[in-house]
Amino acid sequence: MATTNVKGKKLVIVESPTKQKTISKILGSDYIVRSSFGHVRDLPSKDIGVDIDHNFTPTYVAVERAKKLIKELEPLAKNASEIYLATDPDREGEAIAWHLVELLKIPQDRYQRIYFHEITPSAIKESFSHARKIDLNLVDAQQARRILDRIVGYKLSPLLWKKITSGLSAGRVQSVAVRLLAERAKEIADFKEQEYWTLNAQFEKPGAAPQFWARVLKWEGKNVEQTTTYHLFAEDYKVKTTVFNKPETLAPVSALLRKAPSTVLKVEKKAVKQKPKPPFITSSMQQDAYNKLGFSSQKTMMTAQSLYEGIAISGQTVGLITYMRTDSFNVSKLLQEQTKKFIAAKYGEDFVPAKPPVYKSKVMGAQEAHEAIHPTDVNRTPQAMKPYLTADQYKLYELIWLRFVASQMADAVFNTVTIDIAGGGDEKQCVLRATGRTVKFPGYLSIYKDDEDDSDKEEGSALLPVLAEGDQLNLVELASKDHKTTPPPCYNEASLIKTLEKHGIGRPSTYAPTIKTILDRKYIARQPKSNKLIATELGITVTESLKGFFKEIMDLSYTAGVEEQLDKVAEGNEGWVSLLNGFYDNFKKELDEADKGMQRPAAKETDEKCPICGKMMLLKHSRFGQYLVCSDSTCKGKINLTSEGQKVQPEATNEVCDKCGAPMVIRTGRRGKFMACSAYPKCKNTYSIDAEGHKVASTGPIVTSVLCEKCGKPMVLRSSKRGYFLGCSGYPKCKTIVNISDEEIAKIKAEHEKKNSAQ
Repeated sequence: MATTNVKGKKLVIVESPTKQKTISKILGSDYIVRSSFGHVRDLPSKDIGVDIDHNFTPTYVAVERAKKLIKELEPLAKNASEIYLATDPDREGEAIAWHLVELLKIPQDRYQRIYFHEITPSAIKESFSHARKIDLNLVDAQQARRILDRIVGYKLSPLLWKKITSGLSAGRVQSVAVRLLAERAKEIADFKEQEYWTLNAQFEKPGAAPQFWARVLKWEGKNVEQTTTYHLFAEDYKVKTTVFNKPETLAPVSALLRKAPSTVLKVEKKAVKQKPKPPFITSSMQQDAYNKLGFSSQKTMMTAQSLYEGIAISGQTVGLITYMRTDSFNVSKLLQEQTKKFIAAKYGEDFVPAKPPVYKSKVMGAQEAHEAIHPTDVNRTPQAMKPYLTADQYKLYELIWLRFVASQMADAVFNTVTIDIAGGGDEKQCVLRATGRTVKFPGYLSIYKDDEDDSDKEEGSALLPVLAEGDQLNLVELASKDHKTTPPPCYNEASLIKTLEKHGIGRPSTYAPTIKTILDRKYIARQPKSNKLIATELGITVTESLKGFFKEIMDLSYTAGVEEQLDKVAEGNEGWVSLLNGFYDNFKKELDEADKGMQRPAAKETDEKCPICGKMMLLKHSRFGQYLVCSDSTCKGKINLTSEGQKVQPEATNEVCDKCGAPMVIRTGRRGKFMACSAYPKCKNTYSIDAEGHKVASTGPIVTSVLCEKCGKPMVLRSSKRGYFLGCSGYPKCKTIVNISDEEIAKIKAEHEKKNSAQ
């Protein structure tokens, strides 16, 4: 780019192209705003890049896309009057700013670091007033995490290749997340079901309405409900049962209640306040978006990113929410004042609390300097923004807006009534309880309600008549119910994130990528209908192999302890090298012991017979998933399995093999679906198929219309054991490669087939 118009202008470097567009419009022509497109330097991809013997010195290399970018930024940085690094307000953003300074060789007196939690004109302009230098403590904390994760990954992965199967990988946070699901699978399998009964009675007060239900609370002086606590891997699981463990144990209770009228023992009335929940932080936003909108954590973060970076509204690009990677409940006083006025005008003064609410974080290691996730302007209501947003953006923005406004409103107030009743008039033998709750003042519930806020779902809650101590009650009906205890539930994305947060494992920026990584590695899988997360056989095998030798890495409290140490590094209270030294000494010892002692898991025998020779098949797994293989090593019988362990059945087609005449079927392999002869292994004829499942003749690499951004030559569709990719036709002189999606692959193949048909 030409630099003739740069002199005298100020250069601002942000992380993303969207932020570049938004901030450019805010700052105007005196500023040049450019994007770094994320990280510009990282550890090398082909080796560990860390000199462990010399204080863990890292070797950084420019990421591929940054090489061209740096050449464009160098003259801009050289000629700009001032340089501002405006990357995200977290450790990752601080590290990106530091890497930019290093790559561009910017002198200390030539740059300033600015940051903001929302992309609005006032926040952007305000950020220049508190410009500072790069905080090297934050950089060191990010660097320590990156090096720590690199060491774990590069040392554990070869061990797994050697001991389990090739192509596997392990990570510090990911391995603990997989263990949570693997342990839960065992906990569910080991759970012993118990049967129990409950008894409810319907009463009426003579001459007064309505009739109402009460549950049996005490029998023979003892509480009917019993609680059993199971100490699970990640939490305690409480299971409620009753003393009535057989249906016949209800008979004496029923007889007593039918024998004589019951008597009101006690009536307790009181007003109960219920506080609103705090505004969203990353974890709670991901949990609510999953539970209420069905969004995955990754989808939630991508949608939130777009709302943060800017939406075009009436010719102006505006950031609608604050920064979405945060674990702090803080809200600026300015916004609280604006919200107070909004609530008073829309809902009335009664809905404004006497004092602005303050929420203290319960998240381990929360960064209190950050702000909660909230709208940048509360007057931009979801309905007003709807015309400018996609459907997903609108749903998430509405959720964020409602949760925030509710968090700034007055408490809800309920009138509660609790009635204790002497069954059959004998309080020593039987006591029943009825409860009722009515809304006295809705408060925040007028706009935001969670499932647990729904009093109608509360067992035993009822509309009650006016009662007083000593009133006689007639029995109308008895209702017994048979129950069975249920095992602890499988995790879903929301509950897994909640557990990770509870134990201080990872940070706001890591929850979504952690889940994506272990799904991609096939260590866990989503159940198709329920979307529950389950550990696969591969995930369980890797977990069992690691936890026997790497007790610290696989331990919940240790992983959380590392996060606390990283926080101390960020605060300047601990050195990053000493942190790594403390970790590595024991890790190296465990690694050596595992190399000697870890045994390759034996293949599991199954009841499945080989389709080729009829012998029994064995269950094995690889990084591509689990499969069945014939127990006879000379036989090539193999059946692929889904992540749920079901056989992958070939799909019938109308095609006939042009080599042997047998029907062709569609099978699934490492690179996706393909057409194969049903007579395999006698006939090994195969064809590629297009998106509609039609046969595509194999004619070698397909030349595409995409041009190489390095040398300008056409890119070619190629394949490797990892799947399809675009490679430069100028290879080996030009080695540019580009990863592409399944949809793009199908489109290229379809266009190629169409072109061949036309010819």
